[in-house]
Amino acid sequence: MPAVRNVMIASTVAGLLTACFTGTAAHAAPQVDYVALGDSYSAGSGVLPIDTSNLLCLRSTANYPHVLATRTGARLKDVTCGAAQTKHFSASQYPGVPPQLDALSADTDLVTFTMGGNDNNTFINALTACGTAGILSGGKGSPCKDKNGTSFVDQIEANTYPALKKALQDIRAKSPGARVAALGYPWITPATADPSCFAKLPIAAGDVPYLRSIQAHLNSAVQRAAQETGATYVDFTQASEGHDACKPVGTRWIEPLLFGQSVVPVHPNALGEQRMAERTMSVLGLG
Repeated sequence: MPAVRNVMIASTVAGLLTACFTGTAAHAAPQVDYVALGDSYSAGSGVLPIDTSNLLCLRSTANYPHVLATRTGARLKDVTCGAAQTKHFSASQYPGVPPQLDALSADTDLVTFTMGGNDNNTFINALTACGTAGILSGGKGSPCKDKNGTSFVDQIEANTYPALKKALQDIRAKSPGARVAALGYPWITPATADPSCFAKLPIAAGDVPYLRSIQAHLNSAVQRAAQETGATYVDFTQASEGHDACKPVGTRWIEPLLFGQSVVPVHPNALGEQRMAERTMSVLGLG
């Protein structure tokens, strides 16, 4: 009798365990279909290891989309591409590289991107103009601001903002059920000049806040476009404070223009990409 009773107990326990695990599997959350769009800040350009599936886009497998997908278990389709402009959401950037929006479908659950910094060549033109002016002035005054005035923010307002808003509307049309997150750009410069940083970021003292104001205006354009189209804006204003390109290795999220540790200067390093993922997950309530 004891043997029979033991067999019955074992059978009952096995049945309960089977029911438990079957019920758990039946109620498990479905895997999220995640599409990552965007430019070099999304692609993680300069961060190793390189995604060898598309060398033209200088995409990293340690970029924030990969970090986010790994931590949440999302099924990632990464079509981010270095040097992308907003127009490359709907037009091919390079031969053999489809428009980024082609990656979207009605089944897409999550979309993220950074975009806008390359429109009008804003980032590269502003950094080149202010870097050149800073070297020629020996770091004194605000020669870049004096020469360029509001030209950069005028272009953002006239061109980048409406392009971003249209792109977000197109994303919504292709993936009506998706959560869409438009990320701002982490701070490149500190709020005020750091004399010890001039060798790495040769911007005149008065032009450091000028460059930062241009970036702030770009982020504001991204934020407004997101809010007006029902997307979520991921704000780095506070999160990236104190992690600009003038900070030391291990603290900075952005590499400096000179003497940095990346082949792609003035872009997020691996730590920056990781923190961008974490901030995005926090804002979206993921993970």
